[in-house]
Amino acid sequence: MFDVELYRGSKEEKYQLLFKQLAALVEDETNMIANLSNASALLNHFLEDVNWVGFYLVEDDGLVLGPFQGLPACIRIPFGKGVCGTSAAGRRTLRVEDVHQFPGHIACDAASQSEIVIPVVLKDGSLIGVLDIDSPIKNRFDETDQKMLEEFTEILAKHL
Repeated sequence: MFDVELYRGSKEEKYQLLFKQLAALVEDETNMIANLSNASALLNHFLEDVNWVGFYLVEDDGLVLGPFQGLPACIRIPFGKGVCGTSAAGRRTLRVEDVHQFPGHIACDAASQSEIVIPVVLKDGSLIGVLDIDSPIKNRFDETDQKMLEEFTEILAKHL
């Protein structure tokens, strides 16, 4: 059973509680879809000022929509296209202050103004997808969010 807890303290302290909740949710589960679903729901509950939280998973020569929270989204994204495809192709986190300034941005939700995308890489180095988070506020994600969300995906990847 999951108990809703209030997140108190500094941003880093709040993320530490989030990590503990994630670990408890995925600890004894091996099903990837179940773990990604709970991870997206947990982040959607935790993060303020976001309008989409979810995963795109590697399939063939691009990404396909995986578990998410938010409005219906784009189903397929080629590697190198948009923020998600660019992040996946380069295997690096992209933090975009204003999505309208990102060349080739794929607009799935017109309300999105900023975005962060983090590659999800397994222990063996294989890329399984990306974590994509959108916000209706410009410059929503800072360096602390990036560092902590990268750690979140590392914890999650250990259970996929």
